[in-house]
Amino acid sequence: MENWDEVRTAYQVARLGTVSGAAEVLGVHHATVIRHIDALEKRLGEKLFQRHARGYTATESGRDLLAVAQTTEEQFAHLVSRIRGQGETVSGELVVTSISGIADLLTPVMTSFQAAWPEVRVRFLTDMRVFRLDYGEAHVAIRAGDAPEEPDNVVQPLVRIKTGLYAAKSYVARYGVPTSEAGFEGHRFVCADTETTRAPFHRWLRANVRSDQITYTATEPAALEQAVRLGAGIGFLSAFRGASDCDMVEILPPRDEWEAPLRIVTHVDLHRTRKVQAFLTHLKDAAKDWKLCR
Repeated sequence: MENWDEVRTAYQVARLGTVSGAAEVLGVHHATVIRHIDALEKRLGEKLFQRHARGYTATESGRDLLAVAQTTEEQFAHLVSRIRGQGETVSGELVVTSISGIADLLTPVMTSFQAAWPEVRVRFLTDMRVFRLDYGEAHVAIRAGDAPEEPDNVVQPLVRIKTGLYAAKSYVARYGVPTSEAGFEGHRFVCADTETTRAPFHRWLRANVRSDQITYTATEPAALEQAVRLGAGIGFLSAFRGASDCDMVEILPPRDEWEAPLRIVTHVDLHRTRKVQAFLTHLKDAAKDWKLCR
């Protein structure tokens, strides 16, 4: 395209549905927005929008073009994030992404890092998807499972979280305690909703109990943990949580095969920057005190 501004304008009109909304976001006059749309449609020889009283709705051709425009817009935003992270000062935005379920470990680390470097603004992101470090979606990623294989990533071990099988005292009062795996018959279990889960302990559970015994499933680790605490069934908890909770009963102690290795992943372009190095040093020092994780 000869003029990215026209495509960007069309993207904002499609996203917001009105010329006035796009003009406000872009900081231009509404007449400029209309001129860009008209010029782009003329150049392409296709109508990109249906005009109506409530605003603009993208046509099929418009949706095709705007899907590409959205991706390009996002990549530009991620590029800016990477560029801003390449400075030699410990300031500005620090984006950290992690698996869900360990916020209680990481949040104190990030807040104490901010206390040491008050010019840093922290964004902590968790999601089911894996954030793209090569697109600048994050400066530091905390990941579990197999080590990433992307050649531009720097991967370092952090900790191995021990996991045990627990039940709430309320569950034990109702159903008793199985003395071994052989005694699982008649018991109820809490497990990840998907059979393709990457968590080794949930894979073990699905392989060792009947499917009809798994009576509560969820996709969110916090929901699974709460279900165990409320007596919905026997399930897995991180040892550093289960062992310190007087309302929980250990059914089976942690096993090596259930351990979840956590790794620090950074992109080679940002790994050596002062801000990222300062945070990695702070994170590794803090992890030494996670005594029940290692």
